[in-house]
Amino acid sequence: MSTNAFKVEHRYLELPDSFYTRVKPTPLSEPKIVCFNHALAAQLGFHVQDEQDWAGIGAGAELLEGMDPVAMKYTGHQFGVYNPELGDGRGLLLWETVAPDGTRWDWHLKGAGTTPYSRFGDGRAVLRSSIREYLCSEAMHGLGIPTTRALFIISAKDPVRRESIETAAALMRVAQSHIRFGHFEFAAHHEGPDVLKTLLEHVITLHFPHLISLPEEQRHARWFEEVVERTARMIADWQAVGFCHGVMNSDNMSIIGDTFDYGPYAFLDDFDAGYICNHTDQGGRYAYNRQPQIGFANCQYLANALLPIMDEDAVRDGLSRYEHAYNQRFLSNMRGKLGLEETEESDLNLIMDTFSMLHEHRVDYTHFFRGISNLHLHGNAPVRDLFVDRSVADEWLERYEARLQKETRAHDEREHAMRQANPKYILRNYLAQQVILEAQNGDYTPMKELLKVLENPFDEQPDFEHYAATPPDWGKHLNISCSS
Repeated sequence: MSTNAFKVEHRYLELPDSFYTRVKPTPLSEPKIVCFNHALAAQLGFHVQDEQDWAGIGAGAELLEGMDPVAMKYTGHQFGVYNPELGDGRGLLLWETVAPDGTRWDWHLKGAGTTPYSRFGDGRAVLRSSIREYLCSEAMHGLGIPTTRALFIISAKDPVRRESIETAAALMRVAQSHIRFGHFEFAAHHEGPDVLKTLLEHVITLHFPHLISLPEEQRHARWFEEVVERTARMIADWQAVGFCHGVMNSDNMSIIGDTFDYGPYAFLDDFDAGYICNHTDQGGRYAYNRQPQIGFANCQYLANALLPIMDEDAVRDGLSRYEHAYNQRFLSNMRGKLGLEETEESDLNLIMDTFSMLHEHRVDYTHFFRGISNLHLHGNAPVRDLFVDRSVADEWLERYEARLQKETRAHDEREHAMRQANPKYILRNYLAQQVILEAQNGDYTPMKELLKVLENPFDEQPDFEHYAATPPDWGKHLNISCSS
């Protein structure tokens, strides 16, 4: 298996050794590749003849030359409470590679066994949660939302106890950085200002190189502004597609603004602004409509961690960027979804009234926006049929048509653009559940087909129309927990 195609590095090891512990993976038995992401492998700079060649690496039984597995140490706020005991409890950073286009990728094996940070966990992952992460990270990529990626999954013979006995699995997650807000909290609260500054310069060097030449104070201030803005824009993108993360702890916030750590996520079916997708989140801290303010709260945790090495005014200025970046991106996303190119004062009212209507009448979020992307192709019926009370739809459609009179684009051109903003296919929970059940019976074909559909979520794909169907009643309110 040749790895000559990419350059191998492990720059994370340049950080002080308090940031990691070297750990050998605990091998799984009889591993088999469940799914391999060939398109992503090509992007990383290599091609695979025989997928099974990678099973031993996924199982933690083999390491390639240059791999030096470490469990990362970080801390963070979980459900608003600071927890100093965090770190990679079941994942290992194996190495970093640099692709032919210069892009840097961390390879992180999830489900590799216990580490010093496992607390009471067994260090394992199960097939169910590994498939959910693979599906969602690739779905988000298809939607154009910054995200970690999935390179491959293996399943193994070892039994793993969760609520019941499940199949062991491991996932190779790749990302341009695995450094989270929680790394900065660890450095600030436990290591001191010098180490904190070392971490900050490390992140700037690798991931914000355009800032390197600035004087230190300016460099740090501009970096924090960019982190805050990227975070705000990412969450505005989530809101636009109806995505709920479920566990927005600060240790799950990527320092480069990627969607990170797919646990009990969900895409909204019937629109419910207060939807809680994680059944262990009893207070609804991470409900859909609270995600923007939680993103800000996490930026505040990061800001507090930076105070030992940054001027307080600079930190405050950086934080103040959040609201503007969020509002600007959210408005831009929603104008795109509604097909509004001209700017009208009343547009924000129309947007908020639309959300209120969808919430009050529990209208399918994805079907509604896809429906209005085809009004001149298919007429009003597909949109009206989403409402029990058709008169509510008629009233809204009349108001919307009046607003469209102020647009200058041709209908066809506008609706074509809208279809690029309003996906037809999203990863509904029931679809994930169906392919997981098949996979647990050893059939991975449905999973691979669903992944193919999610690669192009904005296209019509007539052969796969059933993936866009309204979920059955059993599929609308699936409870997903953190257990993985």
